[in-house]
Amino acid sequence: MIGIIPAAGAGQRIQPLGCSKELLPVGSRLVDGVERPKAVSEYLVERMIAAGADQICMVISAEKTDIIEYYAERDYTAEIFYVVQKTPRGLCDALFRAEPFARHHERVLIGLPDTIWFPENAYVPALSAQEADCNLILFPVDEPSAFDAVNCDDLGFVEEVQVKSRNARSNWIWGAVTTTGEAFRRLKLLWDSRHQSDEYLGELLNAFIAAGNVVRGTFCGETYMDVGTLGGYHNAQDYLRAHMTRSRRVA
Repeated sequence: MIGIIPAAGAGQRIQPLGCSKELLPVGSRLVDGVERPKAVSEYLVERMIAAGADQICMVISAEKTDIIEYYAERDYTAEIFYVVQKTPRGLCDALFRAEPFARHHERVLIGLPDTIWFPENAYVPALSAQEADCNLILFPVDEPSAFDAVNCDDLGFVEEVQVKSRNARSNWIWGAVTTTGEAFRRLKLLWDSRHQSDEYLGELLNAFIAAGNVVRGTFCGETYMDVGTLGGYHNAQDYLRAHMTRSRRVA
C-alpha cells in the first residue's frame, strides 16, 4: 500500500513563512518526556502508516528541500521518497506524478498535508468498502463552499462533487481518498484523455463517474481542519491543545 502526499504548493494563503507550509508546527508530541513541536504533515504521515502504507510518496517542488531534511531525521516504518513537480499545475498534476509507482500497489491512500482530521483511523472504513474502487472519506464542515462538497445517494454512492461551489448542497467534503492501484491508473488515463485540463481532483472525479465508474462516499469523519489559512491554523492549535488535555486526563 502506498500513500501519496501532494506537497508542492506554495501555501500563499498563510505566507510569509520561514519554512514549507507542510512543516508548520501544529500541536506537539512527547519525546522522552519532553514536549516537542509537531509538523502539520506528520499527522497525515502517521495516519497513512497506521492504515497500512509501507511506502509514502511526497510530491514536492524543487525549492522544498527542507521537507526532505526534516523527514530524513525521523524514523518511520514506511519508506518515504520524493517526486518533483517542476511547475505548479494543480492537484491532479501533483498526484499523478506518483502514478508510475502507485500503479503497482494494491491500494493507494491520498491526503492533503496541510490538514488535520479525526478520527485518526478514518482510512480504515474506506479501505474495507467493497462496492467501489475509489472511496472518498467525508468530513462535515461549516463552510463547504471553501472545499469540494460531495453529494451522495441514499446508498452512499457519489453522484457529484461540487468544487468550491457557493451553492454546495452538502456540508460533507472529501478530506482523504482511497483507491485501488488500477483505479488510480484509470484516473490518470482519463486525465490524460482530457488533455490534463483538470486542476482539481473533484472535477476529474465527476468525469470519472460520468464515464461509468463507481465512486463511494464514506461518512466516517468527525473533525476536519484546514491549516492552510491563519484562521485554520489558530483553530487547529486550540483543538489539539484541548485534545491533548483530554487525552492526559483519560490516561
